[in-house]
Amino acid sequence: MATRANKDARVLVVDDEAHEREGLATLLEGWGYETATASQGLEALEKIPAFNPVVVICDLRMPDMNGMDLLRELRHSRPRPSFIMLSGQGTIEEAVEATKLGAFDFLEKPLDVKKLQVELRNCLERRVNERELAIAQKRLRDYGILGQLAGRSKKMQAVMSLIEQVAPSSASVLITGESGTGKELAARTIHELSPRQMNPFVAVNCAAIPETLMESEIFGHEKGAFTGAMDRRAGCFELADGGTLLLDEIGEMPIPTQAKLLRVLEDSKVRRLGGKAEIVTDVRVLAATNKIPEEAVAKGQLRSDLYFRLDVVQIAMPPLRDHLEDLESLIEILLEDLNHKHQKSVKLVDSEVLDLFRRYTWPGNVRELRNTLERAAVVCSGEVLHRTDLAPEFGHTVPARTDGDLALRPGLTVAGAERLLIRETLAFTSNNKTRAAEMLGISLKTLHNKLKEYENQPQS
Repeated sequence: MATRANKDARVLVVDDEAHEREGLATLLEGWGYETATASQGLEALEKIPAFNPVVVICDLRMPDMNGMDLLRELRHSRPRPSFIMLSGQGTIEEAVEATKLGAFDFLEKPLDVKKLQVELRNCLERRVNERELAIAQKRLRDYGILGQLAGRSKKMQAVMSLIEQVAPSSASVLITGESGTGKELAARTIHELSPRQMNPFVAVNCAAIPETLMESEIFGHEKGAFTGAMDRRAGCFELADGGTLLLDEIGEMPIPTQAKLLRVLEDSKVRRLGGKAEIVTDVRVLAATNKIPEEAVAKGQLRSDLYFRLDVVQIAMPPLRDHLEDLESLIEILLEDLNHKHQKSVKLVDSEVLDLFRRYTWPGNVRELRNTLERAAVVCSGEVLHRTDLAPEFGHTVPARTDGDLALRPGLTVAGAERLLIRETLAFTSNNKTRAAEMLGISLKTLHNKLKEYENQPQS
């Protein structure tokens, strides 16, 4: 009969050899663990929901479903038990693969009993740490903090609530919002709260990759696949295997690449450029865009079938101007990070600066707030930020023209107004294209494309 000294000390032993299975269970019971046994992987899967083990000790070589297959089945379960793999003839490659799949340890037979005892204690300690972390995260959530997001406003609370709901699933998520609203932070938070949290998070900014290199970056390539391909290179899907892949600014991905991406999403198989074999991947895909998705589809910038495949759940990140009640908490969190980064001790902003921040529209959103605070913190000589610490031009809006160029007059097209607005914004930022793109709410790549387009057009 199993000892029930600790309700959390449940261990499932999986081995097709009856004498080894029962012998190990007896040993564990002598150490005070509650045990259950299974003779194969499928039986283990049937017992796990009711038994809810903290640790699974499993033999690598078994008929029907081997240890590696069972580990793959359990890698995204919640709660996920710690997994100790046993093998009498394991290879280094198998040990590495087991570790990548999330195994806590890979032990060789015959077992080193003392080492097994230590590893079991480490597994239990990790479970306690995970529970304490969950409690701490709940307390932070009550204060308006979830992962890397912060805000107690109704809009941010709605975003956080939706993230908590979708994170445990494997559903694709489309994150929308203006530049600088925290779309990548939302994606990272989804990953950190998911069963994939121990596996890679890979973020790719589609707007920053030249079209000629896009497919290689996403899918990888074989040596000699194209000029300059000197070595084999794994793509983002392979790098994110078992984890989460964020495709940021998905609307900037070329349409032919979107078609190939859709096939990978449907088949869970990727083929490197120049390769013949298909590689099976297990990746949760998140996408983000600063465009209105329906408009991007209508303009032919985003394939409708890809949009519907990605848009299982949509999370809209609000612009900072719509939740200014979160300013003070955001400032506090950002200053803490910036103090650590620059070895400063700035604790708060004075009332004049806070009032100025509340009246500003923040076209660059939270990213602009961070950049503003960083510049001010670097030059600040005390613990309080004053107006004199801010950049002299901060708070100025793009001045309205008095010569009538932007007036709503007959003959001024939408395209013409867009062109004038872009040039006004570039003039205001002293041709700082990155800041201009933030203020306009478009990606830097889109701004460059617009300017290139204007070069080939007659002047207005």
